[in-house]
Amino acid sequence: MAKRGKRYKDAVKKAGEKESLNLSDAIEKAKENSYSNFTGSIDLHVSINVPKDTDPKSIRSAITLPNATGDQDKQIIVFTEDKADEAEKAGAVKAGLEDLIKAVKDGSIDFDVAIASPSVMPKIGQLGKILGPKGLMPSPKNGTVTEDIKSAVEEYLKGKSNFACDEGGVLHISLGKADMETEKLVENAKSFIEEVVKVVGKPRPIVLKSIHVSPSMGPSVPVELEN
Repeated sequence: MAKRGKRYKDAVKKAGEKESLNLSDAIEKAKENSYSNFTGSIDLHVSINVPKDTDPKSIRSAITLPNATGDQDKQIIVFTEDKADEAEKAGAVKAGLEDLIKAVKDGSIDFDVAIASPSVMPKIGQLGKILGPKGLMPSPKNGTVTEDIKSAVEEYLKGKSNFACDEGGVLHISLGKADMETEKLVENAKSFIEEVVKVVGKPRPIVLKSIHVSPSMGPSVPVELEN
């Protein structure tokens, strides 16, 4: 486990005991706990009870939060044989197939979201070992495998975000910048939590194990669970 720096330890000491707070107060506390020299984000971490015989990493989807997070400048690529022009006009940084596959293999292109036409999925399956662990492999579950390339690109540019469960059964998402109104951050958090419950497909009290909010730099704050 990485050693924590002095600034983090000082922030923990200043924050005091980690008592669970309601969502609004927890977000306010997370803002106070931030010690970054830049306007960081407020992040939400939802720990769930993963259903028996379910691979945690198979729990994934996408969501457009009700309030813009300030992270709309996404780099999007599109794997397609016949809609490259359409994708780039919609805002994709690069679109195509063979050249794009090569660029991903070479690591010569940076991107946040990958979208694909259904017909090319057999050809980009070879990228699974590269994109899969990063949560970037196109999937019908989050709308990144679609015939409607234009709408998919536009949705992600407007703030749609992918999310996936890690091996420890925790899902993470940025709620927005630390200088956003707390009320808007609360709305984003509630929307995400309800989407997680929906994706897991179990009653809320069964799904949720714990919830924490944290600044980009600083200690996290536990949130009271509501039935």
